[in-house]
Amino acid sequence: MSGEASAPGVSPRAPRPGTQKSSGAVTKKGDRATKEKPVTVLQPVGEEEPKNPEEYQCTGVLETDFAELCTRSGYTDFPKVVPRPRPHPAFVPSASMSEKPALDDQRLSGSCSLNSLESKYVFFRPTVQVELEPEDKSVKEVFIRGWKVEERILGIFSKCLPPLSQLQAINLWKVGLTDKTLTAFIALLPLCAPTLRKVSLEGNPLPEQSYHKLMALDSTISHLSLRNNDIDDHGAQLLGQALSTLHSCNRSLVSLNLGFNHIGDAGAGYIADGLRLNRALLWLSLAHNRIQDQGALKLAEVLRPFELTHTEVVERRRLLLEKGSQERSRSPSSSRHGDSKGEKNPFTGVSNVALSEKPDKTPATKTLKGLGKKKDKSGDGAKREEKPGSGQSPTQGTLKKEDAKASKGKVTIPEQKPNKGKGPKIGNKEKRSFLLESEQLVSEPSEVVNPLLEPVEHREGKVFMPGNKVLLHLNLARNRITEVGLEGFLATVQHQAQFSKSKSAAKGPVGLLCLSLAKNYFSPQCPTYTMIQELMLPRDPISKAKPREEEPAASST
Repeated sequence: MSGEASAPGVSPRAPRPGTQKSSGAVTKKGDRATKEKPVTVLQPVGEEEPKNPEEYQCTGVLETDFAELCTRSGYTDFPKVVPRPRPHPAFVPSASMSEKPALDDQRLSGSCSLNSLESKYVFFRPTVQVELEPEDKSVKEVFIRGWKVEERILGIFSKCLPPLSQLQAINLWKVGLTDKTLTAFIALLPLCAPTLRKVSLEGNPLPEQSYHKLMALDSTISHLSLRNNDIDDHGAQLLGQALSTLHSCNRSLVSLNLGFNHIGDAGAGYIADGLRLNRALLWLSLAHNRIQDQGALKLAEVLRPFELTHTEVVERRRLLLEKGSQERSRSPSSSRHGDSKGEKNPFTGVSNVALSEKPDKTPATKTLKGLGKKKDKSGDGAKREEKPGSGQSPTQGTLKKEDAKASKGKVTIPEQKPNKGKGPKIGNKEKRSFLLESEQLVSEPSEVVNPLLEPVEHREGKVFMPGNKVLLHLNLARNRITEVGLEGFLATVQHQAQFSKSKSAAKGPVGLLCLSLAKNYFSPQCPTYTMIQELMLPRDPISKAKPREEEPAASST
């Protein structure tokens, strides 16, 4: 019996050292071999783990998908997806309550001290906080704060965030981003739902300051917050170039928060350069930076009529010629193009607004000759009525009739009125340029007009643009601006206030509605600052809403 008992004990041990010989001989012990195979397979699972996340099909439930993908990627301890905690309502003690807590309350607080301490530490544990829609409980915003987001985690997010069809915002606060992980994060954004419009990267300083990549031409981000990222003048230069250059312009970004950074005068100048040709940004914050008077003056300059540089003038002429060739290709019967003579116009038809912009700078005879040669597109009766007289009086009479039609045109520039004293030759050239521009703007209203093709003003041989009147909110609080910088903003606010009263103000944006200059290097009682506040008060929509709210309350009492 002992020999029979030892035989089966020896037989299974024999094939173990010689697996090659026993592979074909093991027949009756196949069951035991199959039991040992799973043990050997479980050990190298870690090597096959990177393939598993690819096989997983996300369900659209972030909590389930994120946990499953983290587990498949080899994470044993990973952040949990939790609803974002809401602040408790403010506690208002009643008059009946005593100031000192009762004895029972003191004992209760002492017994709960351990639990309260643990609850405080729970707040600092790494989590993925989400804001849910109240109706269908779908994820609306994602908040990650205080723990390092690695490239592997971003890879997991690239799989579990795209199924979220209602995702609107991603907030990353102090997550240790690097220039490399930022590139991976930017590659993740196009995969997400088209509802994603807001990105906040605060407290993530980068050595290369490559935040401008978030503002690429194909970016769909509308709201971008880059507070507390140690952005200096070099980073501001990259951001300014992302806002606009001579040949490109960001048309999706609506608000940009650059508060609590290290931007100085040079950086503010770069941002101002980006605002020259940008017509999309509505809200800009440069609060808590290092901007002084020179930077403030540059920002104020682009918000009122400013002079075009030589490069911008050349580019503007090129765009005009390009549009002229396009118009001629569309209408072969149009008049031939002339370089400098008034009777040769590359654009077919004449805009009424063009005449209203320069009513008294050109003799009517030369203008009428130019109008007479546009027979193919001068079918409008109003345009042919411009011929019946010579001299200034018929032209002025015609302009009065055209005022009612000018609402269909583009914005006129009131600053052109002081130029009446110029000679007729210069006025003739200026008028022809306005004819070209206004015709182009009116002929293609559906296309996005390049800001260089906006109606301009000529002064002493220089070309002036109307300035950026699209920016509605500018925050420069807590910088280093003195009364010198205030003078520049006073001139800007005065110009915009005068412009908003003109007839053309109803056709487009009128400029700043809110300007914050508090806590700078000047006295709050400064006369210049007081004048700015008085001019901005009737423009501020918040200040307008407060009296309306107070009126019903007063009537009810």
